[in-house]
Amino acid sequence: MALANRVAGTEPVDNTLASTKRAATLPVASLILGVLSLFGMMISLWMIFLYAPTDAIQGQAQRIFYFHVPMAWVGMLSFIVLGVAGVVYLIKKDERWDWLARAAAEVGMVFLTLAIALGSIWGKATWGTWWSWDPKLTTVLILWFMYVGYMMLRSYMGNTPESARSGAVLALVGVVDVPIIYEATNWWRTLHPAAQVGVPGALPPSVTLTLMVALTTFTLLYCFMLIQMYQFVKLQALARRLRATLEWGE
Repeated sequence: MALANRVAGTEPVDNTLASTKRAATLPVASLILGVLSLFGMMISLWMIFLYAPTDAIQGQAQRIFYFHVPMAWVGMLSFIVLGVAGVVYLIKKDERWDWLARAAAEVGMVFLTLAIALGSIWGKATWGTWWSWDPKLTTVLILWFMYVGYMMLRSYMGNTPESARSGAVLALVGVVDVPIIYEATNWWRTLHPAAQVGVPGALPPSVTLTLMVALTTFTLLYCFMLIQMYQFVKLQALARRLRATLEWGE
């Protein structure tokens, strides 16, 4: 019995069946987010390819901007969620916050990887190179490696309280990189363009509106995927608890 609790975390075994039943039910919030994401994505695609004007200098390649920026935003947002969940776990020792941290790491890494890939394609079309050790790009790459390091650490140490605490500490170190990424274009001279949203006259209204819709849509999609991954991580933990209970007995 002690081993079962140690493997799974802090949630009592008596609540396993009830928790499993709750986890198997699709939350209403998840359904709403899924529907909003679907409609938002259809509207975003129409605005990106038909409503927004074609850039006079970069041509069609500039439309990558409407995917690259939201995905990069979500990748950074997810690491903030990871860091906050880690802090709360260290304070409360509640396994549910560790589930949230693991889910944020999984989803955030996907979005950040896509942002880097799309940025490389856009950079090749605009700068003539797939990659540049630009301060902005370098700090984003560091954040990507922090994601990789977190997932490797959790995989190596297994699903134990020690693993959760170590992951939380690593997330706190990595989250410092997020504001550095945001301010990189202000602190250093970079090839990467500075953020122009909100600057009067910097972007045409149609471009700003399209970007805002895309940002909202990808944020909704991220929330939907985060809930799904959280439920998956939770079911994994409950399944391990049940297995440990059956193998070692009460």
